Amino acid sequence: MTPATKSPATPRYERIAFVASPISEAQQALEQLTTRYGRVDADDADVIVALGGDGLMLQTLHKFMHAGKPIYGMHRGTVGFLMNEFQADKLRERLAAARVTVIHPLLMRARDADGDVVEFHAFNDVHLFRQTYQAARLRISIDGEERLPELVADGVLVSTPAGSTAYNLSAQGPIIPISASLMALTPISPFRPRRWRGALLPDTAQVRVDVLEPEKRPVAAVADHDEVRAVCSVDIRMDHGIAMQMLFDPGHSLDERILREQFGY
Repeated sequence: MTPATKSPATPRYERIAFVASPISEAQQALEQLTTRYGRVDADDADVIVALGGDGLMLQTLHKFMHAGKPIYGMHRGTVGFLMNEFQADKLRERLAAARVTVIHPLLMRARDADGDVVEFHAFNDVHLFRQTYQAARLRISIDGEERLPELVADGVLVSTPAGSTAYNLSAQGPIIPISASLMALTPISPFRPRRWRGALLPDTAQVRVDVLEPEKRPVAAVADHDEVRAVCSVDIRMDHGIAMQMLFDPGHSLDERILREQFGY
């Protein structure tokens, strides 16, 4: 007799760690929720609940990048694209019913004129931007092959699917479904070549941006909120060794939100 197949168990999130932005709305929510559900340290928690806006969510993703904890956000801030609607009731039931979205960050390796290299991760995007009034001159290579000998622009960015509706969208870049194995390469206010509007790349691609005339036209590189000034070259790739689980209420997944953005609502 063939043994019966067991259906996967519903996740149980009994021990909840809360993090909150410093604004009063988030702090009030923190007090309300901890009174009702208790509070444990993140190391002992089954799940981390973030209270705030998208900025707080990015901070939380970075802080717990290596913790292996699912993260569920509730909107108590300004921009809440990555957050669920706030509601104090039935939190554990909502957590158990939530859908999981797995996201990977970009890894930026930036080199300066002295040859020093620094690394930062970015869940939204890595962007290079001119530091002075003069446009940046950049050379772009993909997987070791030069693809654009010279881009004259304010800068250029590489975006994850999760970050494609942020700075990338403002720079007229494409919106990427969260499940797509893609990255967006998007110029920022390009001057030459005039008709180049960017590219969609597989998420296995290795992107290198070399700064031409780095002394005359200095360029900064930014990974989410970490900035490196006066870079000479920047290597960018998706770090598949890090997988963050984000939890979203049914019908309000990141896939659904990104799809809605493409239709303007």
